[in-house]
Amino acid sequence: MKKGNVFAIAMMAGLLTFTSCASKKDLDNCRLENRELTGNYQDAKEQLAASKARVASLEEQLAQAKQAYASLQGSLDKSLTNASANNVNISKLVDQINESNQYIRHLVEVKSKSDSLNMVLTNNLTRSLSKEEMKEVDVQVLKGVVYISLADNMLYKSGSYEINERAAETLSKIAKIITDYKDYEVLIEGNTDNVPVNTSAASMKNIRNNWDLSALRASSVVQALQNQYGVDPKRLTAGGRGEYNPVTTNSTEVGKQRNRRTQIIITPKLDQFMDLLDKAPENE
Repeated sequence: MKKGNVFAIAMMAGLLTFTSCASKKDLDNCRLENRELTGNYQDAKEQLAASKARVASLEEQLAQAKQAYASLQGSLDKSLTNASANNVNISKLVDQINESNQYIRHLVEVKSKSDSLNMVLTNNLTRSLSKEEMKEVDVQVLKGVVYISLADNMLYKSGSYEINERAAETLSKIAKIITDYKDYEVLIEGNTDNVPVNTSAASMKNIRNNWDLSALRASSVVQALQNQYGVDPKRLTAGGRGEYNPVTTNSTEVGKQRNRRTQIIITPKLDQFMDLLDKAPENE
C-alpha cells in the first residue's frame, strides 16, 4: 500500500473518531436539557393546577360573599321597613300620651276647681253656723264630697222621725248653701244605732225596724228642704241605712249617740263625671 493512501485512511479514521465523540457529547447535552425542560414543564403544570384550584376557591368565596351581601341587604331593607313602621307606631303612641296628658291635666283642673268650690262651700256653711250649732253639726270634705252630719236629738222629736222646731234655723242655713251651689246633687242619708225600734210607742206606729226609721227621717229632711226652704226636689235623694253604717261602736251610750245621725252629702252631679268620661282619649 502506498504511503499516501495509508495517511488518508488514517486521517479519515481519526475524523470519524472525532465526529463520533462530538456527537455523543451533544446527545448527552440534549438529554440533560430535555430532562430539565421536562422538569420545568412538570413544575409549570403543577403550578397551573394549583392556580386553578386557587381561582376556584376564590370564586366560591366570592359567591358566598355575594350571598352574604344579598342576605345582609335583605335584612337591612327589612330593618328599614320595620323602623319606618316603628316610627309610625311611636308617633301614634306619642300622640296618645299627649292626649292622655291633656286629659289628666283637665282632670286635675276639674278636681282643683271642685276642691276649691268644696272648700268655699264648707267655709260658708261653718261661718253661718253658731257655736252652739257647731257642737251638733260636723262638716267634712272627703274625696271631693262634702259631708254634713247632724245629730238626731237636734233634728227630730224624741223617739220620732218628725223634725223639731230647734232644727229649723240650722236647716235653713244648710238649704241656702245647697241653693247657692246648683251644680251639686244632695243625698240625705238616715242612720241609727243598733237598738231595736220600740214598736209599741205611739210615735213609732207602723215603723217595723231601724231601716224604716232611718228612711223616714231622711225623707222628713228632704221634704223640709223642698217644702219649707225651696230646694229643687230634682237635686234631692232620700235614703236610709239603718244600723249598718256606724261611725263607731254601739257598745257605749256615747257611741250610740254618734251613730244616730242624719248625713247631708253634697256631691258634684253625676252627668258632669260622665261628660269627663266622654272626653277621655280613646286607646287603639
